[in-house]
Amino acid sequence: MQGKVIKQFLLGVLVGVFTMLVFFAGVMSERLWALPILENLLPKSRQNAQEMVSQKILTEESVVTEVASRVSTSVVTVSVLEERRVSSPFSLDPFGFFESPDSDKVETREMDIGSGFIVDSGLVVTNKHVVSGSADKYKVILKNGEEYQVEKIWRDPQNDLAILKVSGGEFVPIELGDSDNLRVGNFVIAIGTALGEFRHTVTTGVVSGLGRGITAGDGYSGFAEELDNVIQTDAAINPGNSGGPLLNSLGQAIGVNVAVSQGANNIGFALPINIVKASLQTFNETGQFDRAFFGVRYQLISQSAAILNDLPAGALVREVVENSSADISGIKPGDIITVFEGQKVTEELSLAELVLGKKIGDKVEVEIYRDGQKQKLTVTMQGEPS
Repeated sequence: MQGKVIKQFLLGVLVGVFTMLVFFAGVMSERLWALPILENLLPKSRQNAQEMVSQKILTEESVVTEVASRVSTSVVTVSVLEERRVSSPFSLDPFGFFESPDSDKVETREMDIGSGFIVDSGLVVTNKHVVSGSADKYKVILKNGEEYQVEKIWRDPQNDLAILKVSGGEFVPIELGDSDNLRVGNFVIAIGTALGEFRHTVTTGVVSGLGRGITAGDGYSGFAEELDNVIQTDAAINPGNSGGPLLNSLGQAIGVNVAVSQGANNIGFALPINIVKASLQTFNETGQFDRAFFGVRYQLISQSAAILNDLPAGALVREVVENSSADISGIKPGDIITVFEGQKVTEELSLAELVLGKKIGDKVEVEIYRDGQKQKLTVTMQGEPS
């Protein structure tokens, strides 16, 4: 019995000695002849981590290049042809007399002012402020340089959206995603004509916030507007990007780039694509943007602000449009709209989002807070007053 134990002990010693010899032999061979024996036997966690990071970067780059290549055919530059009457300064004729200025001289210039994307054969979505000039002539320019005159413009009265009608070419529609599925941190890609000069500029970033309510402008045309329920992103959205698509990693449009924040860097905003889809549905059914118009300009009172000021949370009405649905129902500036058709008005569910689902003729029960008391009003939804 004792002899058996001794044999097992000696066997264990021999195995240990052999293992040590193999280890030192591996070290020496790697030092002297650069043979990767230990590398094959013992995986290097640091090297694996670096490989994973490199693979992640490579995957992200391939996503961007693939999306940019595939989607760019659906992204357009919006250009305007402006005619301006100019006066030449006084000048001397050959005999030394002053000539009067030529007040009838007309100067024509063309410039890129924004972006857009094709949503149907011959239909292009852009921002309303990009094509705000009723007397100007617009055209869209494809990536391959083909130019098409804008034949008709429909402007959405409630959102910073417009639809342009073009014809005569082979247009590739973009795929529309679902902005309700967005999460903060999602990877996004923006394509547009940056600074009104660099066509099909591609930038990347993430969704920085959702459901924002801001006052923003495009920094290019002096445009400034109250925007509600918008997507915030750190993807570079420069003047001229307005109207271009904000895309997810599948190349689906999940937003319409609309503005850059005034006085801030790396903060851009986009209208959720589901708002566009609702507008397009109405447009396809009626040929117009005939949608319910509530008619208030408001400031959201968050739950924390409500507690501090001893007020209910909701939409504080700042202005009521004359002869609008809200005006006719009796809503006044200073009212706080707390409930809209049974749903509380919150940061997560804004008044604009609740109104979006209504149609002309719908009757909606609204709860307001006025002079320290709650009241209920019935609102009949109407179109935008003329």
